[in-house]
Amino acid sequence: MPPNGQPGVWSGLVGQEPLVEALRPAVGAAQHWLDGRVDAAMTHAWLFTGPPGSGRSTAARSFAGALQCTDGGCGHCAACRQVSAGSHPDVTIVDTAGLTIGVDDVRELVLKAAMTPTVGRWSVILVQDADRLTDQAANAMLKSIEEPAARTLWLLCAPTSDDVMPTIRSRCRQVTLRTPPTRAVAAALESDGVAAALAAFAARASQGHIGRARALARDEQVRNRRREVLALPQRLRDPGDCVRAAHNVHETAKEESEAIAATLEQRELSAHADAWGTGTRGLRARGEPAALAELKRLHKSRRTRLVRDSVDRVLLDLLSAQRDVLRLQSDTHVELVNEEMRAELEGVSHRNRPVRTLRRIEALLGCREAMAANVAPLLALEQAFLRLARA
Repeated sequence: MPPNGQPGVWSGLVGQEPLVEALRPAVGAAQHWLDGRVDAAMTHAWLFTGPPGSGRSTAARSFAGALQCTDGGCGHCAACRQVSAGSHPDVTIVDTAGLTIGVDDVRELVLKAAMTPTVGRWSVILVQDADRLTDQAANAMLKSIEEPAARTLWLLCAPTSDDVMPTIRSRCRQVTLRTPPTRAVAAALESDGVAAALAAFAARASQGHIGRARALARDEQVRNRRREVLALPQRLRDPGDCVRAAHNVHETAKEESEAIAATLEQRELSAHADAWGTGTRGLRARGEPAALAELKRLHKSRRTRLVRDSVDRVLLDLLSAQRDVLRLQSDTHVELVNEEMRAELEGVSHRNRPVRTLRRIEALLGCREAMAANVAPLLALEQAFLRLARA
């Protein structure tokens, strides 16, 4: 265990103390496994579940660091630092760039899982978005999870256990993260130097999503964009308004995704050129065009995913306001997610009946479900906004 009770590798987790306490016995039992003694506190496959932004991937990476560390996750040794930085040779982290994880990607992971660790205590395969595994990919992974190599561990992350194929989740031990308490998120932001009032706002508005809270606290443009989003329902008076609003939201999402993707793609294309020598010789080695085509395919898939993620954040913000209205229609003394808009939301709650608020919530949830079913975001937004206007 980390010395003097310090958090060590777990310091990046916010509001997940019960989870850390649940995983500590497994870290201790891992040494028994290495000594050839079976300990029920440890197993070879883990499934980390929890709501978006709760820190699933951070928890899995912290667990991997604690397992590689001879001191149970001190946070200071070479193994802990390498795992945290994503550079440990025996910890493979699958960070999904696109909408799905395909069978070819999983076959490479299965090959790695069959190898013994080179410098570490364990060979760890960490899949950050196991819910994006295709059925073929999950079936290809199944055999390796059923009969793993002696020193191989699988760590899978997904929003819920239902998002993972039953044959996979039945062979994993599940640990669940909670939505971080608002106070814990605010305290984490304050420790980063954010003013108390702004930290409290960001913690509430993010609804427990750590990354979103940091973005709201650090970027005034993000806060301004959120205010514009929350004002949308009041401007939807006719079909023309709905179509224009959907177009504006979609265009903003595309601009955001372009800004993020452009930086990542430039870095990856530069690394590709260095790896294949095209940047120095100007010649194309055999296999390079196919590798470049695959890289560009991943870029396109990632841009699609980024647009969908951006639109989904808009829908979550709109849902937060409608849920606040429903709370006010039930109890005027509750704390709101959008507390700074209380006066405006109280006015909406007085002008509308709860059944109308529920219809608006259903419209927004239906839009999220449509996008999850691969409906084009723009079409899903148009339909949702038309339903909002009619509610």
